[in-house]
This record gives sequence, C-alpha cells and structure tokens, in this order.
Amino acid sequence: MDFSFSFAFQPIVDAVSRNVYAYEALVRGTEGQGAMSVLSRVNEKNRYSFDQICRVKAVKLAAKLKMQPLLSINFMPNAVYRAEYCIRTTLAAAKTYNFDTHKIIFEITEGEDLTSVEHLASIIEAYQSMGFRTAIDDFGAGFSRYNIMMASPPDLLKLDMGLIRNIHQDLNKQAVVAGIITMMRQLGGRIVAEGVEVPEEYYWLRSQGIALYQGYLFARPGFECLPEPVFPD
Repeated sequence: MDFSFSFAFQPIVDAVSRNVYAYEALVRGTEGQGAMSVLSRVNEKNRYSFDQICRVKAVKLAAKLKMQPLLSINFMPNAVYRAEYCIRTTLAAAKTYNFDTHKIIFEITEGEDLTSVEHLASIIEAYQSMGFRTAIDDFGAGFSRYNIMMASPPDLLKLDMGLIRNIHQDLNKQAVVAGIITMMRQLGGRIVAEGVEVPEEYYWLRSQGIALYQGYLFARPGFECLPEPVFPD
C-alpha cells in the first residue's frame, strides 16, 4: 500500500454501569484527517492488505494506550476469503503486543457490498467460535440485513444514527426501534444506539431498556487517545 493511516477512538458506553464498554477504532489520516481521506484510497487491489493492516494497527495502538475495555474493529467481508486464515495476522499482532484477543469485537458495516449472505454468516460463526464478539454496524441504513439476523445473529446490533435522530419525537421510528429491540432480545444479542447527540434521544432509548450507547452526547472520537465519556444526569 502507498498510503499511511492511524486511528481515533470513540467510546461505547454502558449506561447501567456508567463505564466504557468498548472503544471503536475509527480510521483517520496520520494527522487526524477524516476517514474518507483514507477510505477513498481503498480499492479492489489493496482491500485485503488494508483490512489486514487495519487490524494490526488498531491492536498495536490499543495496546500502547493500555486499553482495558473491549476494542471494536471494523472489517471488510469482501477482504475475508476464509476467516480462519485471514485472522492469523490479528492473532499474531495480539500476541506481539500482549493484547487479549477475547477483548476484540469485529464490526461489519451494513452497507458493505456482500457477495453472499452465506459468506458473511460463515465469518460471523467462525469469529464467534474463536471467542471474538461480532457486531453489525449501521443497522437501519438502507437495506437492513434481516437475512443475516436469521442465518447467524451477531452479538451486537448497532442502530444507525438515522434511526436515532429525533427518535423522541418520531412515532414511526419509535415503532421500528421497538421491533428491533424485541428481535434482539429474543435472539440473545445486545443493541448499541449510535449517533446519540441530545439528551432527549438518550432518555427515550433508555426508557426502552437499551444500555449501550455511542455518540457525541457522551464523547467525540479522540485521535490516538481514549476519551473519557460524560454521562447525562
């Protein structure tokens, strides 16, 4: 690859314990530039190497910062041809930097152009069997992958910020989110409400029993550091 990058970290908080549940590694330029300055340079030829380097860099930086909560890393399903082979660099990095692999969450973004449901389901099942947690990101943005939920449910489902925005005022969004909450409870997984920006959104979501949150209301991403969250009263 002919470009370099780093990470910012944003906390995912547990509103019940009022602690950080995990930090999501968000790709950034080497001087903190936005994600698109990096992602716009990823193509079919370099996707696999970028995905592998992302994992190593995220683990290395998390270890350097002495991260104690979980580490959430985004991955590209189309870059994973066989989960058990493609995970080797992650395992090697964790061993090199003395980072507990059981503290890793792998996130898939819903918008990823998947070759097949079976491929993603096999990755989720393989990662879970290895002791990793899995998450589907941006659920509710565009086409929601209910077929994945039926084939191989992830441990975590992250609600897209489009569903969250002004949910305290939108009865239609409330109905949709209530249905997703019921689904995840029955599947045995947990929901993360991401993109929460105002207390009113949080209060409504909290009234529905959601415990995990991510968004500017709690903390903005911190470049190469671990921001401490602020909790609403």
